[in-house]
Amino acid sequence: MLSAFTSAFRTPDLRKKLLFTVAIIALYRLGATLPSPGVSYTNVQRCLQAVNDSNAGGGFLNILNLFSGGALLHLSVFALGIMPYITASIILQLLTVVIPRLEQLRKEGQSGQAKITQYTRYLTLGLAVLSPRRSSRWPAPASCSATRATRTTRACRSSRRTPGCRCG
Repeated sequence: MLSAFTSAFRTPDLRKKLLFTVAIIALYRLGATLPSPGVSYTNVQRCLQAVNDSNAGGGFLNILNLFSGGALLHLSVFALGIMPYITASIILQLLTVVIPRLEQLRKEGQSGQAKITQYTRYLTLGLAVLSPRRSSRWPAPASCSATRATRTTRACRSSRRTPGCRCG
């Protein structure tokens, strides 16, 4: 077994593919453990504990978290998936109708399309930074949050909430 592994590393093409695979796995594990910007990990864990204690779907959340490699309940960077990119792409497609400069870029051909793709990537980064803040506040489990109106004004009342949970 070990001799087969060492012989695989002697072949340059196979070694390059194996190292690439190991690097991608390491990158994914890093992204699954890095918390998203703007999310309080301790508050998320308190709310999840309150959900698990009240048996309000905690088992389902644990199974869903299992399939995401632990990234979902930690609200990690990779828990966002491709949603920010898809949203940015849709927004820019809609803006090409409204903004004449984007319409010109679209008609320029491949160079204009490359510029729109670059704008899409920049918008993706912005949405990826803003999305975790939104997803950590709404929708929240009923046992950890006040009403939606109260949550948006940040005037949470402790009488409506589970002890140990705080406003986002």
